[in-house]
Amino acid sequence: MRRSTTCAFVAGEASGDLIAAGVVAELRQRAPELRCAGIGGDRMVESGFEAWGHVRELSVRGYVEVLRHLPRLLRLRANLLTRLRAEPPAVFVGVDAPDFNLGLEEKLRASGVPVVHYVSPSIWAWRSERLGQIRRAVDRMLLVFPFEQQIYDDAGIPATYVGHPLASMIPLLPDAGAARARLGLGVEGPLVAVLPGSRADEVRHLGPPFIAAMSLLRAREAGLQFVMPAADPALKRALASMLASHTGLSGCVTLTEGRSHDCLEAADVVLVASGTATLEAALYKRPMVIAYRMPALSAWIMRRKGTTAFVGLPNILAGESLVPELLQEQVTPAAIADTVHTLLRDDARRTALAERFSAMHRELRRDTAALAADSILEVARR
Repeated sequence: MRRSTTCAFVAGEASGDLIAAGVVAELRQRAPELRCAGIGGDRMVESGFEAWGHVRELSVRGYVEVLRHLPRLLRLRANLLTRLRAEPPAVFVGVDAPDFNLGLEEKLRASGVPVVHYVSPSIWAWRSERLGQIRRAVDRMLLVFPFEQQIYDDAGIPATYVGHPLASMIPLLPDAGAARARLGLGVEGPLVAVLPGSRADEVRHLGPPFIAAMSLLRAREAGLQFVMPAADPALKRALASMLASHTGLSGCVTLTEGRSHDCLEAADVVLVASGTATLEAALYKRPMVIAYRMPALSAWIMRRKGTTAFVGLPNILAGESLVPELLQEQVTPAAIADTVHTLLRDDARRTALAERFSAMHRELRRDTAALAADSILEVARR
């Protein structure tokens, strides 16, 4: 290693923590003297990571919403830059969170710190102009989708397809019965997993219509049960408060802290906010309804910068509308309930979706942690 034996990470959100944890574990196994430190989450800490801050500090979405957090985020980035310049790491690894990480990476690389970015920004979906900044900011980009390789090759930016880490973590053959047993649920009867997001802003916008839709569904299907994972204790309390106002849901909702994978594996159908959870649901071969709503101005800006017709990763990867998407004004309790109920009743469609998702899973499955560690160590030693 040059400069030091520290590998600095900055991961954003729960998904960044999840995918970086395996890489931290792989690096620590290969190079026990290596110190992995920076901003991470609970899973990274369990893998031997030294956390200077938590991923929750970066969990902000949209354009309008970020404004009230901007002074804090700028201070955090400035403090990190000062710290990393004072004690330059052998390599810096930015995990997703491009709005925060790319600016930091650009300054670190200009200071002589080697930079790897893990998970490309969605330049194939929107803001393709970011390629110029990426070229300045990174020594190597680690790609999680195979079609991204050609984009980076054409742009002349060093990049390596490492597969999607979730495809290695999630079994090719899910076991709904075992997952229900782990959650303390019966094996019989229809079950819907409801995931309104991992950030406070998402839960505030999507929790009420999702829960109202659950009430409508329960009125139609007397035996219907729900599982709802919350990303952290604060979000669990917020969801519990929302559920308390719907007496018709008493006794039919299992609210968990974490355990989203158990919930997805156990379910017959998934109601999910747009994001990484849509890919997780697909890898568990579960039919889903994707719903997303944000402040109107943020949505307008994202539409203006968008270059794809879809927001859900399963649809983007398939290049077609495999699963329904309800966006903005379409996110109403009635529309959600109708769409989820249709999927619950359509056995043939659920079977066909499972076959498509199985093919998608095999394409994304690689020894991701090992391939990512190879690239990180190569850049650090160069």
